[in-house]
Amino acid sequence: MTRFRSSLAPLAVAVLGLIAVPQQAWAAPPTPVPPSVGATQQQQSGPVSACAPTVRGASVDARLTSLFTSYGNDNNRLDDWTGADGTYSVKLPNGRELWVFSDTFLGRVNPDGSRPPVVEEGGSTVFLNNSFAVERDGRLSTVHDGTAAEPEAVMPPRDDKHWYWAGDATLAGGLVEVTYQEYERFGSGAWDWRWHRNVVARFAPGRLDQPISVHDLPSGHGVSWASGLLKDGGYTYVYGVEDLGSAKYMHLARVRGQSLLGTWEFRTADGSWSPDETDSARIMGGVANEYSVTRVGSGYVLITHDTTEVLSPNIVAYSSCSPTGPFTGKQHVYTTPETSGNVFTYNAHAHPDVAGNGLVVSYNVNSFVNTDHYRDVSIYRPRFLDVTFE
Repeated sequence: MTRFRSSLAPLAVAVLGLIAVPQQAWAAPPTPVPPSVGATQQQQSGPVSACAPTVRGASVDARLTSLFTSYGNDNNRLDDWTGADGTYSVKLPNGRELWVFSDTFLGRVNPDGSRPPVVEEGGSTVFLNNSFAVERDGRLSTVHDGTAAEPEAVMPPRDDKHWYWAGDATLAGGLVEVTYQEYERFGSGAWDWRWHRNVVARFAPGRLDQPISVHDLPSGHGVSWASGLLKDGGYTYVYGVEDLGSAKYMHLARVRGQSLLGTWEFRTADGSWSPDETDSARIMGGVANEYSVTRVGSGYVLITHDTTEVLSPNIVAYSSCSPTGPFTGKQHVYTTPETSGNVFTYNAHAHPDVAGNGLVVSYNVNSFVNTDHYRDVSIYRPRFLDVTFE
């Protein structure tokens, strides 16, 4: 089983919850479920919060779509980005935009829009489990560790049985803090892999090819932190996901200030905060592994793929008067046109620091058939939307 097949393919299943999640490296106790989790879809689809605007519409963001298409197809360099998923972003101190990716293809794109197979399968395409791209003045550049001839991930694995997928990122004290989830392989079977722990890696904006330090994050309750980050009211709110396969639940923590290295507090079932991670409660169901909470006007908007439906092409929004929820008033945002046959979409979330005609939202496209990623480079690339509110 190559690294490509043992990493990318399981992700496709994990994010959609089509089978039970692999054996976990933890045994979480039962979590109290607040009323919002047990709500029916009809209840979740109730009135939009008075504090938040309603969705007016969503359209393709032509600038970002063109930017990543042109860059991905450009063969001026052969150690740069041709496709990836994850797609988080954070603005650097000098105004550049840092795009944070998980599984990434580097290399050549053929004239017919295909890509060579990965190196592990006899081709020339490099496959890394994480990378960066930096956007400046409408131009992109890829950041990886290693050399042009032998690229390596910016967040290197400890060995060939482990790898890191990226979560959201933030800026703290002039340094970039990127959350990562470490996964590990424990056997030879196709599904013998599991989530292991959460960490945060700190990068200097002028030296992004490798972290200057890596720190453990809370990992003892089976929650992957952080699906999304939000700075608000003197706190950094950290949104996580408890992934049980077909069922996924939001969890919430916070840290005073801007750095994730501070003291964490966890949202409990009674709406209070606890320093004990085992008190972290399920805030609501129906979220994806990656989602976002963004301040819009006087309220807060949750953007997520709709995981209440199997293989859903639908991106939805919920709203709240507080970053802690409850998030209600389920609204349809967009139906992804790429979803068909083996091709699926997943993990929509917002990019509030990225300029667009409204709130910029990205989502990922993938296929259950590995050779689709060779046949058509456009499949394994993010898509971008402008979402407007009224």
